[in-house]
Amino acid sequence: MDFHSEKWKTFCKTGAHKLGIQVTCQQAEQFAIHATEMMKWNKKINLTAITDPLDIAAKHFIDSLSLTNEIPSDASLIDLGSGGGFPGIPLKIMKPSLQVTLIDASRKKVNFLKQMIRILKLENIAAIHNRVEDLPEDPAFSRSFDFAVSRAFSSLDHFAGLAAPLIKPKGKMIAMKGKNVKLELKALTATASGLSRTSGEFRPKFSVELKSYTLPHVNLRRFMVMINNRATVGPSN
Repeated sequence: MDFHSEKWKTFCKTGAHKLGIQVTCQQAEQFAIHATEMMKWNKKINLTAITDPLDIAAKHFIDSLSLTNEIPSDASLIDLGSGGGFPGIPLKIMKPSLQVTLIDASRKKVNFLKQMIRILKLENIAAIHNRVEDLPEDPAFSRSFDFAVSRAFSSLDHFAGLAAPLIKPKGKMIAMKGKNVKLELKALTATASGLSRTSGEFRPKFSVELKSYTLPHVNLRRFMVMINNRATVGPSN
Protein backbone atom coordinates (compact mmCIF):
# COMPACT_ATOMS: atom_id res chain seq x y z
CA MET A 1 0.00 0.00 0.00
CA ASP A 2 1.22 3.47 -0.91
CA PHE A 3 1.60 5.69 2.16
CA HIS A 4 0.26 8.58 0.10
CA SER A 5 -2.92 6.72 -0.79
CA GLU A 6 -6.23 8.00 0.56
CA LYS A 7 -6.75 4.61 2.23
CA TRP A 8 -3.58 4.92 4.31
CA LYS A 9 -4.16 8.54 5.25
CA THR A 10 -7.82 7.85 6.13
CA PHE A 11 -6.61 4.94 8.27
CA CYS A 12 -4.45 7.40 10.24
CA LYS A 13 -7.23 9.96 10.57
CA THR A 14 -9.92 7.50 11.69
CA GLY A 15 -7.56 5.79 14.13
CA ALA A 16 -6.64 9.10 15.71
CA HIS A 17 -10.30 10.09 15.84
CA LYS A 18 -11.04 7.00 17.93
CA LEU A 19 -8.55 8.38 20.47
CA GLY A 20 -10.30 11.75 20.45
CA ILE A 21 -7.70 13.41 18.23
CA GLN A 22 -8.46 15.26 14.99
CA VAL A 23 -5.92 14.90 12.18
CA THR A 24 -6.18 17.18 9.15
CA CYS A 25 -5.54 16.12 5.56
CA GLN A 26 -2.31 18.12 5.58
CA GLN A 27 -1.09 16.44 8.77
CA ALA A 28 -1.93 12.99 7.36
CA GLU A 29 0.11 13.86 4.26
CA GLN A 30 3.05 14.82 6.48
CA PHE A 31 2.77 11.45 8.22
CA ALA A 32 2.85 9.81 4.77
CA ILE A 33 6.02 11.72 3.87
CA HIS A 34 7.62 10.63 7.16
CA ALA A 35 6.63 6.98 6.64
CA THR A 36 7.85 6.92 3.03
CA GLU A 37 11.25 8.36 3.91
CA MET A 38 11.58 6.05 6.90
CA MET A 39 11.07 2.99 4.71
CA LYS A 40 13.73 4.25 2.27
CA TRP A 41 16.24 4.69 5.08
CA ASN A 42 15.20 1.42 6.71
CA LYS A 43 16.88 -0.44 3.86
CA LYS A 44 20.22 0.98 5.04
CA ILE A 45 19.83 1.41 8.80
CA ASN A 46 17.55 -0.28 11.33
CA LEU A 47 14.87 2.30 12.09
CA THR A 48 11.98 -0.11 12.63
CA ALA A 49 11.13 -3.79 12.49
CA ILE A 50 7.58 -2.89 11.49
CA THR A 51 7.19 -2.74 7.71
CA ASP A 52 3.50 -3.33 6.96
CA PRO A 53 2.00 0.08 6.03
CA LEU A 54 -1.11 -0.28 8.20
CA ASP A 55 0.94 -1.52 11.15
CA ILE A 56 3.25 1.49 10.70
CA ALA A 57 0.20 3.77 10.76
CA ALA A 58 -1.21 2.18 13.91
CA LYS A 59 1.88 1.23 15.92
CA HIS A 60 4.04 4.25 15.11
CA PHE A 61 1.90 7.21 14.13
CA ILE A 62 -1.43 6.67 15.89
CA ASP A 63 0.33 5.42 19.00
CA SER A 64 2.51 8.55 19.07
CA LEU A 65 -0.59 10.73 18.65
CA SER A 66 -2.06 9.33 21.87
CA LEU A 67 0.09 11.91 23.70
CA THR A 68 -1.39 14.85 21.79
CA ASN A 69 -3.93 15.85 24.42
CA GLU A 70 -1.46 15.40 27.28
CA ILE A 71 1.01 18.06 26.12
CA PRO A 72 0.21 21.80 25.77
CA SER A 73 0.98 23.39 22.40
CA ASP A 74 3.53 25.84 23.81
CA ALA A 75 5.47 23.30 25.89
CA SER A 76 9.09 22.21 25.48
CA LEU A 77 9.65 18.48 25.00
CA ILE A 78 12.63 16.16 24.83
CA ASP A 79 12.20 12.78 23.13
CA LEU A 80 14.72 10.29 24.53
CA GLY A 81 15.87 7.55 22.16
CA SER A 82 13.80 8.99 19.33
CA GLY A 83 14.94 6.44 16.71
CA GLY A 84 12.65 6.90 13.72
CA GLY A 85 11.23 10.09 15.23
CA PHE A 86 8.50 8.67 17.47
CA PRO A 87 6.72 10.18 19.24
CA GLY A 88 8.49 13.53 18.75
CA ILE A 89 7.92 14.21 15.04
CA PRO A 90 4.20 13.28 14.90
CA LEU A 91 3.62 15.43 18.00
CA LYS A 92 5.44 18.32 16.34
CA ILE A 93 3.26 17.91 13.25
CA MET A 94 0.14 18.00 15.41
CA LYS A 95 1.36 20.96 17.49
CA PRO A 96 3.60 23.22 15.36
CA SER A 97 4.37 25.60 18.27
CA LEU A 98 5.74 22.75 20.38
CA GLN A 99 9.49 23.04 21.03
CA VAL A 100 10.97 19.59 20.40
CA THR A 101 14.42 18.09 20.96
CA LEU A 102 15.07 14.60 19.57
CA ILE A 103 17.90 12.62 21.17
CA ASP A 104 19.49 9.42 19.89
CA ALA A 105 22.84 7.73 20.47
CA SER A 106 23.03 6.53 16.86
CA ARG A 107 24.54 9.08 14.50
CA LYS A 108 22.88 7.40 11.50
CA LYS A 109 19.46 7.70 13.12
CA VAL A 110 20.11 11.34 13.97
CA ASN A 111 21.05 11.95 10.32
CA PHE A 112 17.67 10.48 9.36
CA LEU A 113 15.88 12.70 11.88
CA LYS A 114 17.64 15.79 10.52
CA GLN A 115 16.60 14.78 7.02
CA MET A 116 12.99 14.47 8.15
CA ILE A 117 13.10 17.90 9.76
CA ARG A 118 14.36 19.35 6.46
CA ILE A 119 11.86 17.52 4.27
CA LEU A 120 8.89 18.40 6.47
CA LYS A 121 10.18 21.97 6.90
CA LEU A 122 9.68 21.82 10.66
CA GLU A 123 10.80 24.71 12.86
CA ASN A 124 11.80 24.85 16.54
CA ILE A 125 12.88 21.22 16.49
CA ALA A 126 16.39 19.77 16.75
CA ALA A 127 17.89 16.29 16.38
CA ILE A 128 20.96 15.75 18.54
CA HIS A 129 23.47 12.92 18.57
CA ASN A 130 24.21 12.18 22.21
CA ARG A 131 23.90 9.57 24.93
CA VAL A 132 20.99 10.30 27.23
CA GLU A 133 23.24 9.44 30.18
CA ASP A 134 25.47 12.43 29.35
CA LEU A 135 22.72 15.05 29.11
CA PRO A 136 22.26 16.02 32.80
CA GLU A 137 25.85 17.31 32.94
CA ASP A 138 25.16 19.72 30.07
CA PRO A 139 23.67 23.07 31.21
CA ALA A 140 21.76 23.23 27.91
CA PHE A 141 19.70 20.21 28.99
CA SER A 142 19.62 20.22 32.80
CA ARG A 143 16.19 21.32 34.13
CA SER A 144 15.32 22.63 30.66
CA PHE A 145 12.13 20.84 29.53
CA ASP A 146 8.46 20.78 30.42
CA PHE A 147 8.15 17.17 29.26
CA ALA A 148 10.48 14.22 28.74
CA VAL A 149 8.95 11.40 26.71
CA SER A 150 10.06 8.00 25.51
CA ARG A 151 8.68 5.13 23.49
CA ALA A 152 10.37 1.73 23.61
CA PHE A 153 13.49 3.38 25.02
CA SER A 154 14.27 1.65 28.32
CA SER A 155 12.76 0.31 31.52
CA LEU A 156 10.63 2.70 33.57
CA ASP A 157 13.06 3.03 36.46
CA HIS A 158 15.97 3.67 34.09
CA PHE A 159 13.96 6.21 32.09
CA ALA A 160 12.84 8.06 35.23
CA GLY A 161 16.37 8.25 36.56
CA LEU A 162 17.71 9.65 33.29
CA ALA A 163 14.81 11.99 32.53
CA ALA A 164 14.27 13.50 35.99
CA PRO A 165 17.32 15.83 35.85
CA LEU A 166 16.19 17.14 32.45
CA ILE A 167 12.76 18.44 33.36
CA LYS A 168 11.77 21.69 35.02
CA PRO A 169 10.57 21.68 38.66
CA LYS A 170 6.95 21.22 37.59
CA GLY A 171 7.78 19.12 34.54
CA LYS A 172 6.51 15.66 33.74
CA MET A 173 7.96 12.45 32.34
CA ILE A 174 5.82 10.22 30.10
CA ALA A 175 6.81 6.71 29.08
CA MET A 176 4.76 4.80 26.52
CA LYS A 177 4.51 1.13 27.41
CA GLY A 178 2.89 -2.17 26.47
CA LYS A 179 1.53 -5.16 28.35
CA ASN A 180 4.51 -5.60 30.70
CA VAL A 181 3.98 -2.21 32.30
CA LYS A 182 2.92 -3.60 35.70
CA LEU A 183 6.21 -5.43 36.16
CA GLU A 184 8.10 -2.25 35.30
CA LEU A 185 5.95 -0.24 37.72
CA LYS A 186 6.98 -2.60 40.52
CA ALA A 187 10.64 -2.02 39.69
CA LEU A 188 10.07 1.73 39.59
CA THR A 189 8.33 1.67 42.97
CA ALA A 190 11.14 -0.39 44.46
CA THR A 191 13.80 2.10 43.41
CA ALA A 192 11.84 5.36 43.67
CA SER A 193 12.28 6.14 47.34
CA GLY A 194 14.78 8.47 48.90
CA LEU A 195 15.60 10.21 52.15
CA SER A 196 13.74 13.51 52.52
CA ARG A 197 16.02 16.44 53.34
CA THR A 198 13.36 18.03 55.55
CA SER A 199 11.87 15.14 57.52
CA GLY A 200 14.69 12.63 57.40
CA GLU A 201 12.15 9.98 56.39
CA PHE A 202 12.09 7.93 53.24
CA ARG A 203 9.48 9.13 50.74
CA PRO A 204 8.80 8.43 47.07
CA LYS A 205 10.85 10.48 44.63
CA PHE A 206 8.13 10.10 42.00
CA SER A 207 4.36 10.19 41.84
CA VAL A 208 2.97 7.99 39.09
CA GLU A 209 -0.28 8.01 37.14
CA LEU A 210 -1.17 5.25 34.69
CA LYS A 211 -3.44 5.85 31.69
CA SER A 212 -4.48 3.03 29.38
CA TYR A 213 -5.90 3.08 25.88
CA THR A 214 -6.57 0.58 23.12
CA LEU A 215 -4.71 1.18 19.90
CA PRO A 216 -7.31 1.33 17.11
CA HIS A 217 -7.27 -1.12 14.19
CA VAL A 218 -4.80 -3.53 15.85
CA ASN A 219 -6.64 -3.81 19.19
CA LEU A 220 -3.48 -3.49 21.29
CA ARG A 221 -3.72 -2.27 24.87
CA ARG A 222 -1.19 0.46 25.52
CA PHE A 223 -0.23 2.56 28.54
CA MET A 224 1.02 6.04 29.25
CA VAL A 225 2.99 6.20 32.48
CA MET A 226 2.90 9.79 33.74
CA ILE A 227 5.71 10.42 36.22
CA ASN A 228 6.00 13.59 38.29
CA ASN A 229 9.44 14.19 39.74
CA ARG A 230 8.82 15.13 43.37
CA ALA A 231 12.55 15.56 43.94
CA THR A 232 12.54 18.67 41.75
CA VAL A 233 9.53 20.30 43.39
CA GLY A 234 10.38 22.89 45.98
CA PRO A 235 9.82 26.50 47.00
CA SER A 236 10.33 29.02 44.22
CA ASN A 237 13.03 31.67 44.55
